[in-house]
Parts: sequence; C-alpha cells; structure tokens
Amino acid sequence: MRPGSTARNARTARSTRTARTARTATALTLSCLTLLGTAATAGAHAPAVAGAKACTAGTGPYQRPLEKYLGRPVDGTQSTADCEAIRAFQVEHDVETTNGYASLATYRTMVAAEAADDPNADGDCPVRKERVTCVDLDRQLLWVQTSDSVDFGPVPIRSGRDTEETRLGWHSVYWRSRDHVSTIYNNAPMPYSQFFDGGQAIHGRLDPLYDGGGSAGCVNLSLDNAEKLWNLLDVDDLVYIWGAKPGTAD
Repeated sequence: MRPGSTARNARTARSTRTARTARTATALTLSCLTLLGTAATAGAHAPAVAGAKACTAGTGPYQRPLEKYLGRPVDGTQSTADCEAIRAFQVEHDVETTNGYASLATYRTMVAAEAADDPNADGDCPVRKERVTCVDLDRQLLWVQTSDSVDFGPVPIRSGRDTEETRLGWHSVYWRSRDHVSTIYNNAPMPYSQFFDGGQAIHGRLDPLYDGGGSAGCVNLSLDNAEKLWNLLDVDDLVYIWGAKPGTAD
C-alpha cells in the first residue's frame, strides 16, 4: 500500500457515508412533505363539519328575487339548497337573522349588494363636486358620493311609512346629535342623528331595522352604518332624496 492511501480511503468512506445520510434525509423530508400536502389537500376538500344545523326555513316573501340573485332555480319555493344558499348570503353580509329565510331584511341587503359596483348607474342622484348623501326611496338605499366617487355605501335604509313619508328634494345637515332621544315619540332613542329637514333625520336604530314597517319620516340605518355615516358627514353637507318607499301611496 502506498503512503497516504489509508488516509484517502478513510476520507472516501466518510464522504460516502455523508452522501448516503444526506440522500436519506432528503428522501425522508420529501416523504413528509408529500404526506403533509396530501393531508392539506384532503382537508381542503373535506365535507362540512358533521352535526351542522340543518337549514329548515320555509318559503319567504322574497323567495324569487333571492333565488335569481343567488343563481338558484327561480320557482318561488324553498328547497334545502335554496335555504343553504340564502343562509350563506346572510352570514356573508351580516344580515340580522341567518336562518335561510327570504325575509325583507335579506332582500334589502341583496338590493344593496346588487348596487354595490355603481349605485348611481341610473344617474338619479345629482353629481356635485361637494359631498352628497343620496337617499333612494325606490330601492331603500343610501350612499354618499363626491363627484363620481362613492365614499360610503350603498347600505339598506328604512324610510317614512305611508302618510309620514320622508321629504323629497335637496336638503342639508343642519344639526347633529350623537345620543339623541326623541322629544316627540316617547323618548325613543335616535343614535347618531343628523337632522336634514324639520324633525326628520338620518339616524341609527337599536331594534331590528325593519320592525314596524316604516319610520315616522326619518331615514333609519343599522346602528353600525349610522355610526360610520356620522364619522363621515358634517353640518352643511348636502342630502338629496327621491323616489317613493314601496307600499306608500305616492
């Protein structure tokens, strides 16, 4: 054996063992990654958690428009699949009740969702360089625009009932009262009130928005939306109102 061959052989043996160990570690790592990937894929396609509450709500008054919006067969009759689609929509859009029933609140939320991309597509609310709060009584929607830019909304509203309709035309916010209480209607709370004409104001409602059919002329919002609008507007901001609430005489 030539001098130094023993040392070379030892180094070669070590290199071989090191390479073999590295290949083994790589194989194990790839195997683990494969298993993890398989588990993740299985999880992604796993069915809904067992025991979820069945959707059993019956046919609602706004069944057909919701079926159409949600891409369901438009037959006006609730099915389990209809119920689940409506319930998913309610959950996604924070509707007051999430039971899959085609209620007025769900329908009004759907109208707002339909209008979200361009609430002023028909040009009913005049475009001004100043900020304008647009109140569409036909669709029961409110949004705020500055020129062609939408600053807030559209969101669902509840306007005045028959004989107590919300006043139409141009107005401006003349007084704001954050924790207002009505001096006319039995000390009813009117949070985030922004008065625009006489005793009529845009304000939040503590109770469900659509209880009672209509307001006494005010423009009601959910409490959350009323707070957001309060933080956006100020005294002298313009308000434009048009249309007629469905079910009113004019």
